[in-house]
This record gives sequence, structure tokens and C-alpha cells, in this order.
Amino acid sequence: MMKYDFTSIIDRRGKDAVAVDAIGGFMWGVEPRRAKEGFDEIPMWVADMNFATAPSVTRALTERISHPLYGYFAPSEEYYDRIINWQVSRHGYRDLTKREIGYENGVHGGIISTINSLTEPGDPVFLHSPSYVGFLGDLKETGRQAVLSPLKRDENDVWRMDFEDMDRKLAEKQIHLVIFCSPHNPTGRVWERWEIERAMDIFKKHDCIVISDEIWSDIVFSGHEHIPTAMVSEDAKNRTIGLYAPSKTFNLAGLIGSYHIIFNPILRRKITVHGNKTHYNDMNVLSMHALIGAYSKDGAEWTDELNLVLEGNCRHAVEQIDRFEGCSAAMPQGTYMVFMNVEEFCKKKGRTLDDVLKAGWDVGVAYQDGRKFAADWSIRLNTAMPLDRVREAFGRLETYVFV
Repeated sequence: MMKYDFTSIIDRRGKDAVAVDAIGGFMWGVEPRRAKEGFDEIPMWVADMNFATAPSVTRALTERISHPLYGYFAPSEEYYDRIINWQVSRHGYRDLTKREIGYENGVHGGIISTINSLTEPGDPVFLHSPSYVGFLGDLKETGRQAVLSPLKRDENDVWRMDFEDMDRKLAEKQIHLVIFCSPHNPTGRVWERWEIERAMDIFKKHDCIVISDEIWSDIVFSGHEHIPTAMVSEDAKNRTIGLYAPSKTFNLAGLIGSYHIIFNPILRRKITVHGNKTHYNDMNVLSMHALIGAYSKDGAEWTDELNLVLEGNCRHAVEQIDRFEGCSAAMPQGTYMVFMNVEEFCKKKGRTLDDVLKAGWDVGVAYQDGRKFAADWSIRLNTAMPLDRVREAFGRLETYVFV
């Protein structure tokens, strides 16, 4: 029996939720269309959750809000202690101190600070595809060139890196900066230690600095373990910029509160100086207290239950997709995103991906165009909602779309 509530359906309309209120509008250019009359909309596109945050977060915020002054402040020792304890106990960090931790105004802020500090406009940056749409946007906005190495599904339906392709492209393009997503969005792959070790050996060979986006590190399913990129070797420790946030785990994206872990003092100074010069890279006092509430004993207990729920939701989604003729999806090992391929279905039925997207949107299944992630014939689905809503969404897809 669950201690926490992951079954209540919460109405987010009019409560500042992009996932709901932006449907049918234009904010990022990837919004689904509105549903036809008679269908409510099930938000399966934006990567936030339709669950209330952990009670420990709400308590921490309520306690701080009850004090009516919100003036200038400095991050507390408790803030740093909570990060250190969380990363050491849950992910096996070693030798982590306050010195290596720095605030970032969003993971994207950390990525862009790194890009601008270490490369010049026009320079190539390496990443895997499918690729998180935000990475591609960051590179486009900073005038850098994305060089993609495709992930491939093996005979066991597991997404794998193509190490030979990585080695070749890094050499050909003379690339020295990598964006590495671990766990991987949108495929949901949780990399094994040997895979990260081999990738980091290749990055070392080509003298690459690695931005390791580990924002999904807390959402990992049974039988899998998140391995911090910086912890696989002493060399990796010195060439990795680890980026984290409690936002995916605790549904706190609207509060903005990310942080970096950088062991190399030269890299740390370059990234920190660039971020500080903007004068926009300052923490919000409420985001600090939200993290303190999240990274607590109660927050850890809540996260463990959340992972059980999300694993069940993803499993249900993949089982339903397997029933759709010509469609497939690998079972995620983490995150709450499912990445579906519909190529065979479309070619057999004479439909385009746009046809399939519109058919789903028409019946309120607000899923996302996978082409935005540099993957043809694909759709990304967010399953972070009560299981009843996941079942409803796939029931509609079975009845109205994949027929």
C-alpha cells in the first residue's frame, strides 16, 4: 500500500501550467492542437508531472513563506549539506564538498554558460540522437553546430551508443565539447557503468569536456542504477560538468533551482564567472527551501514510491504500444518518458506522422512530435500522471488512432 497519493487527478487548468494551458497556442513551437469537442485533454508532451509534489516540499515552503520577509539572502549551509547527503547516499558521489557545488539558473543556463565559456560561434558540439529538443535549441541559439551520433536499439530492445561512430565523428569534426544526457531523454535509457566508462575514454582521447545533464538521475527503475559520469574515473571527474535539479523528481520546474557539480577548479571558475557576470544567475529563496524539503528523509521515501508508480505507468504504456500494429517502444529504464516509433504503421496504412499526431490530438492525447528530437517517425509520451489517465489515453489511441 502506498503512503503517498499518486492517484488523485488534479485540475491544472488556469494554474500556470504550460502542459495544459499552452495546448492549442504557441509558446515553444511544439504545442499539440486542441482536442475536438467531447474530449478532454491529457497532457503527455511537456516533461513535468501531473502529481502533487512531495509533502516535505510543501511543508518547507509553507514554513518559509510564513515568515513575511523575503530580502537578500545567501545559500545556507543546510542547502549544501542536503545536496551532498543526497548525492552521496543515493548516487555514490565521493569527495563532494560545498566547494564543488554551484547554483545554476536552470540546467539550460548551465549548458549555455559552458557553451559560451568553452567554444566559439560556429564550433561543433557532440550529442546523441534522439536528442532532447532543449539541447538542440541551446546550440541553435548560441550559434553552435550540433553533431549527432545516433543511438541504436539492439536485439534486446535496449538503446545503445555506437562507440565507433562517436570516435569517428569526434575526430572528423575536431570536437572538444560534448553534451551527454544521463539518464537519457527521450529514450529513458539508464547507462551502465561500462558504457559511461567507454564513452568517457573516447571523450578523453579527443580531449572533450563533457556537460553531463543528470537532471533525471533520481528517476530510475528497478534493476537499474544511476552512475554519475564524474564518478567513473579520476579523468572523468576532471573533465565533467554535472548538472542537476530537483525539478523533474519533485515537479518544481516553475521554481527554477538547478546546480552544478564541478571538481576541476579551472573549469569551475570559467563556468561560474560566466554565469555570475550575467547577474541573472542568483537563487530564489523559495527554490532553496524547496530543495531542502525535497532532499530530506521524507523526500527520499516519496521518491522511492514515485519510481514504483512511474515504472508501472511506463510498463503499461509499452505493453499497449506493442499491441498497436507497426508500432514499438523500448521499455524505459528511468525518466517517465516513452519514445514510440510508428514508421511501420504509417507506411502500411499510408499515413504520415502528421496524420498520426493530429489523430491523437483530436481525441485529447496531447503527445509530442518526435522529429523535434532529431528522430523521424517518432512520438514522445509523458506518463507521469495517475495510471487511470494513462489507461484512458491509450484506450483512445487504440480506438481512434492506431486502427
